[in-house]
Amino acid sequence: MNYIIIGASAAGISAIESIRTVDKNGKITIISDENYSIYSRCVLSYYLAGIVSEDKLKYREDDFYKKYNVNAILGKKVVSVLPDKKIKLSDGSEIPFDKLLIATGSRSKMENITGIEKEGVFGLRNIDDAKRIDLRLIKTKSAVMLGGGLIGLRAAYALHKRAVNVTVVVKSKHVLSQMMDEEGASFVQKRMQEQGINILTGLAAKEIIGDKEVKSVILENGNKIDCEIVVIGKGVQPNIELVKNTNIKTDWGIVVNEFLQTTVPDIYSAGDVAQSSDLITGESTINALWPNAIAQGKVAGLNMAGKNVKYSGSIGMNSVEFFDLPTISYGITKPKGEGFEILIKKNSVKNIYKKIILKNNKLVGFVLVSDVNQSGVYGSLIEKKIDVSSIKNNLLDNNFNFAKILPLISENRKNFTEPEYDEILITNK
Repeated sequence: MNYIIIGASAAGISAIESIRTVDKNGKITIISDENYSIYSRCVLSYYLAGIVSEDKLKYREDDFYKKYNVNAILGKKVVSVLPDKKIKLSDGSEIPFDKLLIATGSRSKMENITGIEKEGVFGLRNIDDAKRIDLRLIKTKSAVMLGGGLIGLRAAYALHKRAVNVTVVVKSKHVLSQMMDEEGASFVQKRMQEQGINILTGLAAKEIIGDKEVKSVILENGNKIDCEIVVIGKGVQPNIELVKNTNIKTDWGIVVNEFLQTTVPDIYSAGDVAQSSDLITGESTINALWPNAIAQGKVAGLNMAGKNVKYSGSIGMNSVEFFDLPTISYGITKPKGEGFEILIKKNSVKNIYKKIILKNNKLVGFVLVSDVNQSGVYGSLIEKKIDVSSIKNNLLDNNFNFAKILPLISENRKNFTEPEYDEILITNK
């Protein structure tokens, strides 16, 4: 069997490991347009902040490809998937395959702002982005982050740690608007402002000023912010260009079924580029998160090697910590429509905020700020879809733990099966 994997991040590496549990001898080729060892994008902001070294970004050993008998083609881009079971590389060469995994991930979503092409404007998605920003810090006193999501805030945190004056410009009413509600986000926003990061909400950038290099940003209200760096943190967009003009169905990303198969036989997709079902809502969506990519890569790899494994669905979840204030969001955090029940507990003095969302007496989401110790318990209740009506009044208790839910798990065990390769559930690790 001749396997090709496009993309050497979480999904692609997970797929390699899964394939080798079933097929010890098949030929595996992995192709990446980056020329680095296997590293975690989740830690990039800590690298930029100077907290971790480049070597600490690695999450697999340097001999990983040799150990798993993988042919690694690094520093080359796959430009297209051809109809006769081949892929075409940027150097014009073509490589045939029997089974293909598209795990091309996503890239920073760049805004259509006048001046965005100037030197000093960056995304923060890979090592090269972080290195380019780092090089420019020699001439940088101030920076502007456009976007108050995880990318923007992580970049703001990193540059603040490097003694840069940082301003975050957010179009929404509050930071982390895709991750949590306004009240929960207010705790994070307040902490960052207390540490000296300027946050402007309800505004957008109109123009980036400068000759060749960034000198300032003009906001839509006419105000000007002088800066030498602009980081675009407005989210990500899937890398689906290589499947254009093929029979592979795309929407936001590459559409896959419960086996992570695309609409073309023998071609699979996983990770930030794959549009699969949401475990909670059942909707077809992309939850572009590292744990989801790992789980999808595992399922795709097993199925490419001949197994018949169902993927239960992805979950929207995020965790981040700024200035010793940890935050976790999971599942549905801003419910719309009828039938939802919301439980909230907060302590403004201690910066504690807990929000639980239920529907039909089952947890469907939560937000935790500061006190995040019960996230694993809540996550298990969501994943197993357990009726919590008997313990609803205790969910926000400080001593709520796994012991409290074990009887419910035992009662509900008959509702789900766990054979070796029946389905893969996302776990909160």
